[in-house]
Amino acid sequence: MTAYIIVGLTPKDTEKLQQYGANVASTLAKYSGEVLVKGPVEQLHGKFEHKAQVILMFPTREHAHNWYRSEEYQELISTRDQGMDSQFQLIG
Repeated sequence: MTAYIIVGLTPKDTEKLQQYGANVASTLAKYSGEVLVKGPVEQLHGKFEHKAQVILMFPTREHAHNWYRSEEYQELISTRDQGMDSQFQLIG
């Protein structure tokens, strides 16, 4: 079953965020992950604190978990956290 990681984010440091973004794409390929959509959030209902959202797609929940826990991705977390406040959710 297809799985999705939904990322809510608010930028903190543009330089660090660009550095993270430039490196994260290469970590997805090994786990058959892809970015479906990313961009600013238009609030339609309810409360959502982040300014932007990214939706990642993986073939299975296991692929998504393996990507997030991979050594390659874990090495980017410090840069990610310096560049943005974020929230990651796994669906599927």
